[in-house]
Amino acid sequence: MSVDERWLSTHEVAATLGVDPSTVRRWRSTCPPQGPPFVKVSPRRTIYSATDLETWLRSRRVDPAGPS
Repeated sequence: MSVDERWLSTHEVAATLGVDPSTVRRWRSTCPPQGPPFVKVSPRRTIYSATDLETWLRSRRVDPAGPS
């Protein structure tokens, strides 16, 4: 992870995933946390690495064709 990489807000992650921002907030407040990895910058600011978001999405991928 690098400071130079792209960082996303909760609203940007929600828009990317097509969910409401409250869903993203709920994922990170459950115990244990769900959803993509995040960085708590302050009590009111949470950011997400674009690379981590992509990795998280790939880990959830389901291929109906299964292994070849």
